[in-house]
Amino acid sequence: MRTLRITGGEMLLPSGIVRDADLLLADGLIQGIGFGGGDSTFDATGLLVLPGIVDIHGDAFERQMQPRPGVDFPADLALRDTEAQLLANGITTAFHGVTLSWEPGLRSLGAWSSLLDALEAGSWTADMRVHLRWEAYNLDAIDTAVADIAAGRVHLLAFNDHTPAILHKLGDPVAGAKYSDRAGMKMDAFKALAARIGSASDSVPAALDRIGAAARAAGLPMASHDDVSIPRRDYFRGLGARISEFPMAEEVGQAARAEGDYVVMGSPNVVRGRSHLGWASAAVMAEAGICNVLSSDYFYPAMARAALILAGRGVLDLPHAWALISANPAAAAGLTDRGSIAAGKRADIVAIDPATSRAVLTVARGRIAHISAAGSSRLA
Repeated sequence: MRTLRITGGEMLLPSGIVRDADLLLADGLIQGIGFGGGDSTFDATGLLVLPGIVDIHGDAFERQMQPRPGVDFPADLALRDTEAQLLANGITTAFHGVTLSWEPGLRSLGAWSSLLDALEAGSWTADMRVHLRWEAYNLDAIDTAVADIAAGRVHLLAFNDHTPAILHKLGDPVAGAKYSDRAGMKMDAFKALAARIGSASDSVPAALDRIGAAARAAGLPMASHDDVSIPRRDYFRGLGARISEFPMAEEVGQAARAEGDYVVMGSPNVVRGRSHLGWASAAVMAEAGICNVLSSDYFYPAMARAALILAGRGVLDLPHAWALISANPAAAAGLTDRGSIAAGKRADIVAIDPATSRAVLTVARGRIAHISAAGSSRLA
């Protein structure tokens, strides 16, 4: 395999920011720092050289699978375009938040199987993994979910429960249309389906226990989604979920961190300056030490931008801000081979233009996976 040397720039190492360091990548790994040589050299002068981004929760790929309600495209085509977006934004490891719901259409069992099959059949440059967002009321699909976990097709399990909210929103024809359109159903039919699903609430706790046991047996990291209260977070921690995704109130996140849990918030929240749902501020929670992981949530370009925004606000320095999208999510997911620039780690690197927050170069496992037009002139 050809070797790549990255020289110049400001490099984020475990010890902090180092100027004009030389980084040698070979055989998919970081060979060392301060080495010369290399078949190719990338001049990173004026750029930030950072660990590749680890996205622990992203569902923007759904827009490639269904760009308009009722308009679906094959999973392999959708994933090819998604991968290009990931790498162009410096994301070298992505956990696709694939919702396995009782809803027909985009989040159905059929869509789930198609996406997993396409991931397994393809050859990918980014490390794309499956974050199973298990809808609590999806009792009919639990055998498939448990089997896929046991077969190693799932890499992270999240406990979701959107059914009560969907049932509530179906009372509003405008809000409810989002769900019926996504499912490709007439509103009356979707309401009837949702009512039938909601009537099985007594069976939900046993199903959660079963899928949690399957995840524990497989050694998967687990998360709970949209924790509404401290008792709810405690309940899912009891099932083995040590990640709290998008706690709905700051005190819930604070209680989770007090127990040593990881707390995930969305990078779009930081970039926009607020939650699109009116929940807690991710920037404030990160600066308070409550949020220690940022995800793309629904918009890949927000990750690098969010980290640099936080570093520019002055409370967090760049090493701590970038750890929110590299070292910390890697640790939360149990990936000890990435998240920092150190000898022996995966050669996942991104060179960022600090003026634009854009990736000039993305290297995934030692391979140049994305290079901008400006970056091409830096490569020799």
